[in-house]
Amino acid sequence: MRIAVISIAIACAPATPLIQPTIVPGVDPSARRLLGTASPGMMTTLSAGDRQWIERTLASLTLREKIGQLIMPWVAGDYTAVGSAEFEQVRKWVQEDRVGGLVLSIGLPLSYAAKLNELQVRARVPLLIASDMENGPGMRLGNIYALPSLLPQGGGTVFPPVMALGATGSEDLAYKLGQVLGTEARAIGVHLVFGPVVDVNSNPLNPIINTRSFGESPELVGRLAKAYIRGARSKGLMSTGKHFPGHGDTDVDSHLDLPTIRADRAHLDSVDLPPFRAVVGEGIDAIMTAHIAVVGIEGQNAGPATLSRGFMTGILRDEMHFGGLVVTDAMTMGGVAKRYGATEPLIMALEAGADVLLMPRSVPDAIETVMTAVKSGRLTESRIDASVRRILTAKTRAGLRQGRLVDLNAVDRVVDIPEHTRIAEEIAARSITLAQDRMNLVPLAKDSTKRILVVTYADAADLVAGRTFNSIITERLPGAGTVRVDDRTNDAEYVALGRKADSADVLLISAYVSPREFTGTVGAQAGFSQFVERIALSGKPIIVLSFGSPYLLSAFPSVSSYLLAWGGSPVSQSAAALAVLGEREINGRLPISLPPGLPFGAGIHRVQTGMSIK
Repeated sequence: MRIAVISIAIACAPATPLIQPTIVPGVDPSARRLLGTASPGMMTTLSAGDRQWIERTLASLTLREKIGQLIMPWVAGDYTAVGSAEFEQVRKWVQEDRVGGLVLSIGLPLSYAAKLNELQVRARVPLLIASDMENGPGMRLGNIYALPSLLPQGGGTVFPPVMALGATGSEDLAYKLGQVLGTEARAIGVHLVFGPVVDVNSNPLNPIINTRSFGESPELVGRLAKAYIRGARSKGLMSTGKHFPGHGDTDVDSHLDLPTIRADRAHLDSVDLPPFRAVVGEGIDAIMTAHIAVVGIEGQNAGPATLSRGFMTGILRDEMHFGGLVVTDAMTMGGVAKRYGATEPLIMALEAGADVLLMPRSVPDAIETVMTAVKSGRLTESRIDASVRRILTAKTRAGLRQGRLVDLNAVDRVVDIPEHTRIAEEIAARSITLAQDRMNLVPLAKDSTKRILVVTYADAADLVAGRTFNSIITERLPGAGTVRVDDRTNDAEYVALGRKADSADVLLISAYVSPREFTGTVGAQAGFSQFVERIALSGKPIIVLSFGSPYLLSAFPSVSSYLLAWGGSPVSQSAAALAVLGEREINGRLPISLPPGLPFGAGIHRVQTGMSIK
């Protein structure tokens, strides 16, 4: 990229001019200054200058430009050369279609920052940048490895899923995660995080929320979400509660089709809506809609809540008095597009009360669709103005009136620094939960005569699964053997593995099964589940560790020892290995209940029995 900048503190830097070779006619000089001081939160009072800028900017826009402000397309976070076909596509959205913002996907910190700087200087109105970093910056700025060497490429600080925070019950840790997220996101040019998830995961069969939720208790979810928001806000980052009115009690992935909620209003008021009320009361900046049909309230023919005026305006705006941005979930998802197509739901979402149309299939088509709706009288220009005013308000809260750029020279002094890594390690360590241990196998005795077999179950494409965990176990217990299975493992191979298990004294079985979009399920393959249950029924000492969905226990209920690490990142693998070896205390508690018989809050405490070797 072609931007050289001077090294200045990011969050509170004055709007000092930068050396900036890209100068676009008609773009305000503030586009070549560093991002201004942020003031997120709906409780924060806007300055007179901010209010004047909002009204002046709104008055300067044509109808087409106003509609462009409502559009937020998806952009990859990877390195893209100026002038390349990939760059030109996004440049057209910014300079010709005048979109209001972008949602950035997976990439590396400097790729993010350089790309966003280059695009910001080309936007007549500053771009509001969002990203789905719901459980920390590493969700989009990390977990990238070079192939075939598997050398890590660095990135943002990687945290466990937020259900791990639920297992700690700690508001302090939730606040610290928010702070790290706010610091790193702002450093690379992101102003709004699509998080936290405030869905109450009350359905064990939910294929898409699962460990993305803090837990199944509305009180726990609301309490930790508010701490997360306060932490992010303290570092200038705006946050988004999702997925309204609550995606936790579904058994269908809304990326694939339209899930249904059969709960009545009394149930929603007691379970799903309280966390949203809590974050609205905390002054959250945005709410993301859910593509779910609440048939218990709107009848058997209910459409997605995203398109429901009763939910988006009646409950969210009128009852909850939410005045921030209402952002749709992606408009290409099956939960909307399968029934309504690519364009009609864009109008319906605005009629319902949405402000931001996220990821439409075609940016120009989306703008033309809304233009036609205004010209026909189906939508009024005043309705468009109301949403644009809220979007411009969010931009002033992000500090974009004063400047737009980030300091490329400061990124490596902010992103994934040791101080942040230590917070992720603390969350991972304190979240480890021993749900049951009927044979008292945990911690594992370091007996050199015992034969240990470590079995890793993961998707074939998950090349990182087990690397850290197995490395620590085999380092401490040199005689331990390792084997890996996946969905391709056949019956004959499981029979052979069973013979190998027979000769082992203890089995450590690690399962890496996490919610993933477009999969439709978050369970283990039948062959693996049957193998584990067979071994457990034989009486063989076996410890199952879940590095993902906690609900796997129902597939092999005879397992005597079940330990939860909540996610499969290296930080969680390390924490689980040290815990099972007795080198870390275990004191996590279940933030959900586990079928067939473990209640919310269960968890066995284990003291540290050995010294940790680093």
